[in-house]
Amino acid sequence: MDAAEKHRHLLAQREGQLHQTRTTMPPKSANGKICYLEIPTTNIPRSVEFYKKIFGWKTRKRGDGATAFDDGVEVSGAWVTGRPSSPNPGLLLYVMVDSVVKTSDTITRNGGRIVQPLGVDTPEKTARFADPDGNVLGLYEEP
Repeated sequence: MDAAEKHRHLLAQREGQLHQTRTTMPPKSANGKICYLEIPTTNIPRSVEFYKKIFGWKTRKRGDGATAFDDGVEVSGAWVTGRPSSPNPGLLLYVMVDSVVKTSDTITRNGGRIVQPLGVDTPEKTARFADPDGNVLGLYEEP
């Protein structure tokens, strides 16, 4: 292995270690940190598929049998039945995305609706969408 190959190998190892550290670190506990979200739905399998396709959330079965999700960073939650959806923003949750435009397109292709398009909150890059149950959430893209 020549010096350039060794260097590339070392960089690849470091990146792998960084990626592993980023994805396996436990959530930080802090007073006041938002950590859990319950999303009302009438159809858990449909909601699971929607949110997986939109945000890539990982799902799991909890000990009580409920279907839960993890956002891959530090927030988890579950879909709940028997509770009305939240179609009118009071408390409004925003999900950080790489691209509001691309995510909006993915939402509409998968059964959601854009209820406030990109540009309304300029200079912030935000939009709002309704999931298949009508819950309204926001999208936020860092500048």
